[in-house]
Amino acid sequence: MNTVRYALIGYGKVAKIHAKALKDAKDSTLVAVWGRDSLKAQAFAQEFGILAYTDINLMVKEAKVDAVIITTPHPLHKEHTIAALRAGAHVLVEKPMALTVSDCDAMVETAKAEKKLLSVISQRRWYPASLRIHKAIEDGKLGTPMLGQVTMLGWRDEAYYASDPWRGSWSLEGGGVLINQAPHQLDLLHWFLGPVKEVYAQWDNINHPYIEVEDSAVAVVRFASGAMASILVSNSQKPGIHAKVHVHGSSAYSVGVQTDGGAMFIAGRSSILEPPVNDLWTIEGEQQNLGRWKDEDTAFFNSIDAVAYFFTKQQEHFSQAILGKEELISSGEEGRETVKLIEGMYRSQKEGKPIRY
Repeated sequence: MNTVRYALIGYGKVAKIHAKALKDAKDSTLVAVWGRDSLKAQAFAQEFGILAYTDINLMVKEAKVDAVIITTPHPLHKEHTIAALRAGAHVLVEKPMALTVSDCDAMVETAKAEKKLLSVISQRRWYPASLRIHKAIEDGKLGTPMLGQVTMLGWRDEAYYASDPWRGSWSLEGGGVLINQAPHQLDLLHWFLGPVKEVYAQWDNINHPYIEVEDSAVAVVRFASGAMASILVSNSQKPGIHAKVHVHGSSAYSVGVQTDGGAMFIAGRSSILEPPVNDLWTIEGEQQNLGRWKDEDTAFFNSIDAVAYFFTKQQEHFSQAILGKEELISSGEEGRETVKLIEGMYRSQKEGKPIRY
């Protein structure tokens, strides 16, 4: 195999981004789409010049699909991941990986049983500013990462929640800002600090009376490494302020990334307004790089399709992992860690205590 043949499971807003991104992904080609509504699947297929199916197993076999990207609503991720794995495809699934840790476990175990790769979309790991932080940690420049901060202050309006019937309810979406908007920043947090050991959280609905679920949450986290972190995430700040992840080490040095600025990106409805940049960097001898990096990253951001580009980078990586040329990043086990943190935050308030693992 020299080229990985992809299919999309789902034909919604984010599926179109993945379809466009795959056009530029090395050693990758899009050949098919699956959906329950045959007319919608056919319309999507015609737009991108691919085949349409309503049967996952048939699609994988007939279209010779090597890998699928799952873009359906996250409550369906477990069902569609397991179906695709059993049909014989590797799976790259949109965030969040699933609704619960037990769902994630079932997905991971199926991938192992079928000897297939399972990965979770986490395109913000490929931001140059995020990669700098991860490399600084790997190189020991922070000593031991001991403190983390996630701050995400965004906005979602009534039209957003009305755009899909499953949004904003416990039964159909499974939660609010934690399960849907915060996973990218939470993924970076545990990518930098490691597995979660304990979490205590509170959450509420501040100014979205037309939905059932939380629009804001705060938490304190202890990691297996001994590191601690604070989390503040919210969809209640119009029109959106920023999303940031900061890490402070035992060396007394600090680093950070602003992953999002201004109004937050909404797939199919808006673009990325501000470039992701390092907004904090105090490592001795490197402080002076901060301004240059911001200029470089801003110039790069303005030279690309910032929505599709980082999806393309992760798609390319997944293809190279399938081809045996790269070690898989953002595995199913790592996607499970994000869901574990989110599930722990929901449980913590419901049970009125810290959740320990």
